[in-house]
Amino acid sequence: MYRLITAFATLAFVFSTVIVARPGFAQESAADADATAAAAAAKAEANANNPLANMIAFNIQNYYSAELYGTDETSNTAWLRYVQPFGKVLMRASLPISTVPVGGGQDPVSGLGDFNVFFAYLLSDPSSPKQFGIGPLFAVPTATDDVLGSDVWQAGAAAVYFNATSSVVQWGGLVTYQTDFAGDGGDTSLAVLQPFIFIQLGKGTYMGSGPLWVFNIEDSTYNVPLGIRLGKVVKSGHTVFNMFIEPQFTILHKGVGQPSVQIFTALNMQFLSK
Repeated sequence: MYRLITAFATLAFVFSTVIVARPGFAQESAADADATAAAAAAKAEANANNPLANMIAFNIQNYYSAELYGTDETSNTAWLRYVQPFGKVLMRASLPISTVPVGGGQDPVSGLGDFNVFFAYLLSDPSSPKQFGIGPLFAVPTATDDVLGSDVWQAGAAAVYFNATSSVVQWGGLVTYQTDFAGDGGDTSLAVLQPFIFIQLGKGTYMGSGPLWVFNIEDSTYNVPLGIRLGKVVKSGHTVFNMFIEPQFTILHKGVGQPSVQIFTALNMQFLSK
């Protein structure tokens, strides 16, 4: 009987302890869950603009040129971009769809431009907040009209740097160079520099800039704009959506047809591993 009473008392003590402590356990679990969710959200926001992020991505980006130097016409180029990691190698494939003026009272020409792809080998530790990648670049003459592409095969190189040591400010740059090696078109020599900076404002909202500085070495023309971006990052399930708008204004240029004012908009999607 004594053993039965002792066992019953012990069970009652354990049961009452669990009941009393349960709210505390629930609060602690909820706090841990909130902290984990906040950390995941902060990481998603920091990586949303990381060109070296180790995940599959698909981007729809558009440049509308509202003003062109030397003409009263406009132009528009939409880019379809697909990103695929292969271990420490990141592939980025891009295809432009453009509408450009041809002058002489003729209607603008619309169609596909030249397909290009580069492979960036990650030289840094994938877990490091500072990442650097470099690799070859190729351009294929897929343009549906001569004014939309170069009509030559091109090769070159690309280098990318991304610094996310701060959870508030991320920065870096992309540099590419390409030149012709085959085809019926003229000689090409093109360098593009894209510096970028992003400032996290909280709750997925950020400001920043990521203009393209284009230098056509063969034609001795160039265009150097500056922009200011307002963006929003939203995570839904296993997809991170990054939407932004960035007006850009040219501060240096040479050549007719260079954009004076551009509106850069995009919907970027990163697909997280399940």
